Amino acid sequence: MRRALHSVCAALLIAFVAAAVGKEAVPTAADPAIEQRSMQLAEELRCLVCQNQSLADSHAELALDLKQQIREQLKAGKSDAQVIDFMVERYGDFVLYRPPFKATTALLWLGPFLLLLATVAGLFIYLRRRRSALAQGELSTEQSARAQALLAGGAEHQK
Repeated sequence: MRRALHSVCAALLIAFVAAAVGKEAVPTAADPAIEQRSMQLAEELRCLVCQNQSLADSHAELALDLKQQIREQLKAGKSDAQVIDFMVERYGDFVLYRPPFKATTALLWLGPFLLLLATVAGLFIYLRRRRSALAQGELSTEQSARAQALLAGGAEHQK
């Protein structure tokens, strides 16, 4: 009897601790169409506190708040473009997974191509210098014949 009482007390203690630690479920839109649109928008927007995660994938508190803001704006009748414009106005182009091409994002868009171009140019210069160094180090016909004779003679002495 005492063992059963301890088990019940332990189970109640675990239930109370779990209830105290658990978070409240994030409310979803009552309208499934709004919920679908908000999830599509959340996929296009970056979580501001996570490493390369969309709002839809993130469980950070800020991401949950931003998803709730998206739902509220969609409920208010705003279009997807208006919601995205609001987020960009508030948090900058960083919030977009596909930022627009402009002066402040030019390096982001052109950087990989410039790096590739620099690598190819560096490889070309290296190969050209190597080829000229090899050409300068080539033996004349007379030097080549003498080297062959020395090698042949060295091979006879080793036998």
